Amino acid sequence: MGLHFFIILFLFFSLLLVHTESTQPPFSCDSSNPTTRSLPFCKTSLPISKRARDLISRLTLDEKISQLVNTAPPIPRLGIPAYQWWSEALHGVANAGPGVHFDGAIKSATSFPQVILTAASFDTNLWYRIGQVIGTEARAVYNGGQAGGMTFWAPNINIFRDPRWGRGQETPGEDPLVTGKYAVAYVRGVQGDSFESGKGKESKVKQVDQHLQASACCKHFTAYDLDDWNGVNRFIFDARVTLQDLADTYQPPFQSCVQQGRASGIMCAYNRVNGVPSCADFNLLTLTARGQWGFNGYITSDCDAVSIIYNGQGYAKTPEDAVVDVLKAGMDVNCGSFLKNYTKQAVEQRKLAESEIDRALRNLFSIRMRLGLFDGNPVQQPYGNIGPDQVCSKKHQALALEAAQNGIVLLKNPDKLLPLPKKNTFSLAVIGPNANSPQTLLGNYAGPPCKSVTPLQALQGYVKNTIFHPGCDKVECGSATIDQAVKIAKEVDYVVLVMGLDQTQEREAHDRVSLELPGKQQELITNVARAAKKPVVLVLLSGGPIDISSAKVDQKIGSILWAGYPGEAGGIALAQIIFGDHNPGGKLPVTWYPQDYIKVPMTDMRMRPSSGYPGRTYRFYKGEKVFDFGYGLSYSKFAYDFSSVSKSVLHLNQSSATLDYKLVSELGPKLCDRKKVSVTVGVKNQGEMAGKHPVLLFLRKEKPVNGSPFSQLVGFQSVFLKAGERAEVEFVLSPCEHLSRANEVGLMVMEPGLHFLVVGEEEYPLTLIV
Repeated sequence: MGLHFFIILFLFFSLLLVHTESTQPPFSCDSSNPTTRSLPFCKTSLPISKRARDLISRLTLDEKISQLVNTAPPIPRLGIPAYQWWSEALHGVANAGPGVHFDGAIKSATSFPQVILTAASFDTNLWYRIGQVIGTEARAVYNGGQAGGMTFWAPNINIFRDPRWGRGQETPGEDPLVTGKYAVAYVRGVQGDSFESGKGKESKVKQVDQHLQASACCKHFTAYDLDDWNGVNRFIFDARVTLQDLADTYQPPFQSCVQQGRASGIMCAYNRVNGVPSCADFNLLTLTARGQWGFNGYITSDCDAVSIIYNGQGYAKTPEDAVVDVLKAGMDVNCGSFLKNYTKQAVEQRKLAESEIDRALRNLFSIRMRLGLFDGNPVQQPYGNIGPDQVCSKKHQALALEAAQNGIVLLKNPDKLLPLPKKNTFSLAVIGPNANSPQTLLGNYAGPPCKSVTPLQALQGYVKNTIFHPGCDKVECGSATIDQAVKIAKEVDYVVLVMGLDQTQEREAHDRVSLELPGKQQELITNVARAAKKPVVLVLLSGGPIDISSAKVDQKIGSILWAGYPGEAGGIALAQIIFGDHNPGGKLPVTWYPQDYIKVPMTDMRMRPSSGYPGRTYRFYKGEKVFDFGYGLSYSKFAYDFSSVSKSVLHLNQSSATLDYKLVSELGPKLCDRKKVSVTVGVKNQGEMAGKHPVLLFLRKEKPVNGSPFSQLVGFQSVFLKAGERAEVEFVLSPCEHLSRANEVGLMVMEPGLHFLVVGEEEYPLTLIV
């Protein structure tokens, strides 16, 4: 056949081999490599701590320093491949960071609702299952050779303190309990761990040796909730936070993430807290996270946060001082290049001991080992058989739909306009700039979705004669074609307005300046509603709350739905709710404030009210609200009763004297375990439609004093009830956890007096004696 043919054939198979090899995940300790297979760091029978120490002992100083940044180069002589620490998976595996790319066999990943909407389901088991899917798809993308690492920098568990915050959409909301429970569920799902609401059992393997499906990272540690407001940006902001607010608001989600979630990563934030940059705070990273909470994992900076300590904040006098500050504080890896550029000089100037570098590397290589990257060929490992067929599977896409269905919140429906009748709706107008925008559904930090169905497309599936008009040129709505929209509204049976915000209005590095709808959106809504034959349906897409006070009282607006940024299946979920194929049950995870709230400076970190300052979140704010935290309607009515409460008087003092307060630390865990209160709430679906319903249990003190919250969520569970069905939901309250508050110096205390358990309109008295 000739030499030419064989040359072509050889080149073809060579190219095929190169392509095949390029799509295999990199790994160390190949059994066929005689250079490394006998070295201790490759022996899986040894504890990971010993393996990591052995590996580090073999590195030169230059090699060590090269591994302190997110883009870690290979070390060929030891068979160590390159590693990329920065990947994103906030609500689905994303290509928002450099670690993941979708240009191979895998073109997309399941895109769940933005976190703020997922949180509105108040369903920890749903959150865990979402985490499981994300972890599975993350491993599949890596196994398919389309990821440089398996450390994913999510979840964002900062408190949604101010309604203007552009990144509030990424969080589970304003409540520390909800945020903490979301962190636990998500992290355990991603990392392949069991979960208290699931059927799995806790592993007997020590956490430091447990294999990870993928690695989750709780961010941004701590008190980070301002991006760019009134000339103050997140890079230079010094968050002045009281010890009281740190103890009962800002820190609890991170403590839960570490202790119950067993997260393998933490990201320290850009901002300073009380003068000290978070990434240079020894008390925060080492004494608190590692010392008090027992954190075992790696700590990364936010991107370029180390350079900002020197260049932006002026906290460090020299670049080398910044390196010393963060490594001595307990940070391990720098997103950026600052440590690569200045660490050697810091060592040569004798400002930094090489042992500080070794400490950081032990944390970093331990995580890579827990991910199985030093155990030989990943195909032979526990997660090695997760392939591309598990990305965007029907099961995963069904979960994305379920999450959107159960998160969407019905805010108004007094005359039961919704659900619209399927049989008698012959014509429909869908109006608004968000009606046919697939990108808006996703929110930020999203990868390419498996599929995309907009609200318009989904509604067209219910009503063939559907007329669409955007109404505005774009979401900011500087230009509106109101007359055309009004003309269409007059001609149809029903009108659905799909309005709200998008990433031009709220996002990372961009906080809002107003709580009202942008531009001429409100004018468009009012005129269309006035012209329509029947009251209209208003759908709002947004991460943060919107002041829609006028729509709330406008009788021509019959129903209002808040749909967050509902993900790839959000359009379908909305249409199903609008036409009654799903009963909405979501509840708001944030307070919706009036426009007047923008008078409060975003830079004021205080949670509690004071003279001239209204306070923040439902726990401390008693001003006018558009909608309350936890508010949400259904097509059914749910009634509550307290079936049983194991104790109505709780004694926590062994002596006869009544104290003014009791320190939680003085009681100890054993006494708190013995004094737990079991609360059983009966829930009945009094409507004609089955539905999933979150049950929220609050605690309020009869006379809040000394900075006590006005009300505090102490438990929540989601229950599915058929029409007419009743179920009982049990909550177990620990006095140390649920009946305590932080005092002025950040210590948790319990105060005597009358408290009330509250669910819906029902209350039950509980007296605490300390």
